[in-house]
Amino acid sequence: MMPNPVSTDDRPLPPILLAEFMVDPEKKTVCVYGHLDVQPAKMEDGWDTEPFVLTEKDGKLYGRGSTDDKGPALSWLWVIEAHQQLGIELPVNIKMMFEGMEEYGSDGMFEAIADQAQSGKFLNDVDFFCISDNYWLGKTKPCITYGLRGLAYFELSVQCAEQDLHSGVLGGVVHEAMTDLIHLMASLVEPGTGKILVDGIMEDVDPVTEEERKLYESIEFDLEEMKESCKVKTISDKLLSDDKVSVLMNRWRYPTLSLHGIEGAFSDVGAKTVIPAKSIGKFSMRLVPNQDPDKVEKQTKAYLAKVFEKLGSPNKLKVEMVHSAKAWLSSTTHPNYDAAAKAIERVYGVEPDFTREGGSIPITSAFEDATQMNVLLLPVGACDDMAHSQNEKFNKSNMLNAIKVLGVYLHELGNIKGPKPSKCRCEPLTPEDLAMPGAFARAFNCKCEM
Repeated sequence: MMPNPVSTDDRPLPPILLAEFMVDPEKKTVCVYGHLDVQPAKMEDGWDTEPFVLTEKDGKLYGRGSTDDKGPALSWLWVIEAHQQLGIELPVNIKMMFEGMEEYGSDGMFEAIADQAQSGKFLNDVDFFCISDNYWLGKTKPCITYGLRGLAYFELSVQCAEQDLHSGVLGGVVHEAMTDLIHLMASLVEPGTGKILVDGIMEDVDPVTEEERKLYESIEFDLEEMKESCKVKTISDKLLSDDKVSVLMNRWRYPTLSLHGIEGAFSDVGAKTVIPAKSIGKFSMRLVPNQDPDKVEKQTKAYLAKVFEKLGSPNKLKVEMVHSAKAWLSSTTHPNYDAAAKAIERVYGVEPDFTREGGSIPITSAFEDATQMNVLLLPVGACDDMAHSQNEKFNKSNMLNAIKVLGVYLHELGNIKGPKPSKCRCEPLTPEDLAMPGAFARAFNCKCEM
């Protein structure tokens, strides 16, 4: 157990679990990440079973954390146990880094990763990273994820008075904060299309190439299944687009803006005729590669200031970006990804789709930035597992096949030739280096291989 580096007496935090199963220091080493904390859950939220009692029903394991992320984390331990019971030596060294604060911003993990990546410490000899904390695109076909969107989360507040006011006495007398806030929130995104209206927000987004479009066209994805999994089928039966490629690109490779809620407004059951003195709107943007959160913050603040000025309101406006993360993009041709693809094909008999993810997993970039080693996202759960929602589940078939896939993946990593990537900190070869006799033909990557 590693003490959480930002834990204090006033705010004690759970430790970080480090584990290692070392076979041979000369063999490749993979580090797997998982988290053991979960979202809150209560029966009265709408669960059909007790959320903290794992319940098997119709081939599904229901319970909070079953798919996010205790099921996938346990799968790694079952893989190791299977090797031990069968008397089979692990093909690579395995390290594990499990935390208990992921659902609350991973407090302490980023500091721990930066510290443990230093020479001679826990992460310094890791050659590959593998994370199973996301989900398949559909219900039946496995995928490998090579990209994540970033995040810029904002709080927008408008204040009109020192304390709440009586609407019967002062309605029509004061400039109401809630009225201003609703106008500002509505000005951020275009209804019906989802287009972000903030000036300049698309200027750093790469144009779509023909090759990229073909990649999206080949992905197995059903729009009707999507409607069912996101629970709009019986409500509107509509998505923002009827085109598969457009829907996937809006989920993965374009920035989006969502409104999340309003703090300071009356939201309890019943009626309350109050004018809130201060209203705080919460919204976020999912960012894509080349978008810098700091630049997005400046653009968003400038846009809201312009809209507020046009209102002519005397109220006080404050805009704050409360947290952010850059987008992450990897290469599907990396040996780490090739090993995972071969494992999936061996277990499922199909080639996996290579997908990007609309959400953000900042830990991914943290591992990559600290160690310069490749990070793989290898989802094992289905798209309808309902993580964070009521009736979260993990299919038994997914669980059993996850153990098989992760096990085969380890053996495919063991088959990778060449030196340990963690021992080689060379810069990639330049075109001039590749022009040296034999360099290109022998697929050298760096000077130490030569």
